[in-house]
Amino acid sequence: MAKDLSNYRKSYEKEELLESNCPENPMELFQKWFINADESDTVEETNAMTVSTIGLDGFPKSRVVLLKKYTWEGFIFYTNYESEKGKSIANNNQLCISFFWPALEQQIIIKGQAEKLSENLSDGYFESRPNGSKLGAWASNQSSTVNSRKELEENLKLYENKFQNKEIPRPKHWGGYLVKPISMEFWQGRPNRLHDRIRYTLQEDFSWKLERLAP
Repeated sequence: MAKDLSNYRKSYEKEELLESNCPENPMELFQKWFINADESDTVEETNAMTVSTIGLDGFPKSRVVLLKKYTWEGFIFYTNYESEKGKSIANNNQLCISFFWPALEQQIIIKGQAEKLSENLSDGYFESRPNGSKLGAWASNQSSTVNSRKELEENLKLYENKFQNKEIPRPKHWGGYLVKPISMEFWQGRPNRLHDRIRYTLQEDFSWKLERLAP
């Protein structure tokens, strides 16, 4: 099986990214881009991001998760701490998250360090979830092997019965991470493959160094 993709090309011509339009703090630029993407009719699930970690087997692995909050400190998402992803972060908390909005010809690549949220913050978010999502956090031993779909459905039924007419608490193995960025790169597609790439790097005095990278 083979398919030649060498003729797949697109001309990027929608926007530009110049140093003169870049704020000192990259979170300001992130917020500007995110809001623009979120208000666009052409972008679905603006908060979908790729999280890349280094696994216990030494291989990098990427998967798409949903960003649930961003602050001046960084980016927050939630997961099962005992999943492959959670174990990878426990072993090496340096990771990469990225956003790609092809309709806007924009990409953001963020390197950072992940730390667990406090239990009360994870509790607060868990309480805001629909009951079905809460039960799913109990029923799924994320990343473990299962014999069949039926086994998952039986696990869900077990917890539906267990918590019937009761408040569903947050499992201790489930919670949030805050990713504190040390590098943020903003990519804007431009004609002739001369794309704009602006990288912010965190300095020792907590200021940000801005550089243009060759495409």
